[in-house]
Amino acid sequence: MAMFLVTEGCVKLMRYQENGSPAVLQRSTPGTIVAEASLFSGHYHCDAIAVTATQAFAVPVGEVRRLLNEDRAFALAWTMHLTRELQNTRKRAEIVSLRTVSARLDAWLTWNDGRLPTKGDWKALADEIAVSPEALYREFSRRRHS
Repeated sequence: MAMFLVTEGCVKLMRYQENGSPAVLQRSTPGTIVAEASLFSGHYHCDAIAVTATQAFAVPVGEVRRLLNEDRAFALAWTMHLTRELQNTRKRAEIVSLRTVSARLDAWLTWNDGRLPTKGDWKALADEIAVSPEALYREFSRRRHS
């Protein structure tokens, strides 16, 4: 098994529900690691799907484990990375627990200093707050006209 550092593009970790609907577990962009939670697993628990043309650097999990045991600086950096990922996961869970697109967008804006991504990244924002792109675009339109 290997861990992957995304250097270009975007990878989503997907798990499919019993009814076939997809659940996005992680969205990895340049500089992020895909599937850290699999470091101590015997197999992957979801599918990695490249959303755009993607390049990633593979690192064997054995090497990561060795570094955790032998390199204090690496172990500290890894712990800091996992802490940030946990914070982001909790933030996303809080946002997607909200009932309306408006409330989800407001919460996302609060967490991101009120700054919207560029128009080309709105679909990724819709994915992140678990709404359809069309619903997000309608919310933007409603806000523009109010």
